[in-house]
Amino acid sequence: MVVDMCKGVQYLNEIKDSVVAGFQWASKEGALAEENMRGICFEVCDVVLHADAIHRGGGQVIPTARRVIYASQITAKPRLLEPVYMVEIQAPEQALGGIYGVLNQKRGHVFEEMQRQGTPLYNIKAYLPVIESFGFSAQLRAATSGQAFPQCVFDHWDMMSSDPLEAGSQAATLVSEIRRRKGLKEQMTPLSEFEDKL
Repeated sequence: MVVDMCKGVQYLNEIKDSVVAGFQWASKEGALAEENMRGICFEVCDVVLHADAIHRGGGQVIPTARRVIYASQITAKPRLLEPVYMVEIQAPEQALGGIYGVLNQKRGHVFEEMQRQGTPLYNIKAYLPVIESFGFSAQLRAATSGQAFPQCVFDHWDMMSSDPLEAGSQAATLVSEIRRRKGLKEQMTPLSEFEDKL
């Protein structure tokens, strides 16, 4: 979201579309790993514009707005969001220990466990990060001798607790892997690159 917080700025209506275009470009390709941004609000507090209309065109304003949004994202303690599956598992009581063991290994956590009336089966609902789901089904079957049947459905986005700007953190490792996979420079663009140079 972009919010106009300016008071008494001249020519602001002329550049509104260009700022929105710069924001949409930046929010589709964030500063960390060129991924979509979610849940971010940018407040435009002050704008100083050139008196000549030729210097207020989209060619000047769109890249500038994008650089400002990138710089403000980096200075605002950004976090990565990871997709999370909701996993439903049906299994008999003797398989519960193996299910909990596999979920703990895979950073999953159970939020509901119910016995189905009239049957020896249990219905377990858990959250599991999508990145941990690779090989989950096979590991679960091995731990429960084939008695547990998982079903995964995307549920929500969850914030990663580690800082992507702190070298060596789990999020920073993930960012560098994504950048390598996309063919970008592994090092994130430093904040000084977004400053205007005269």
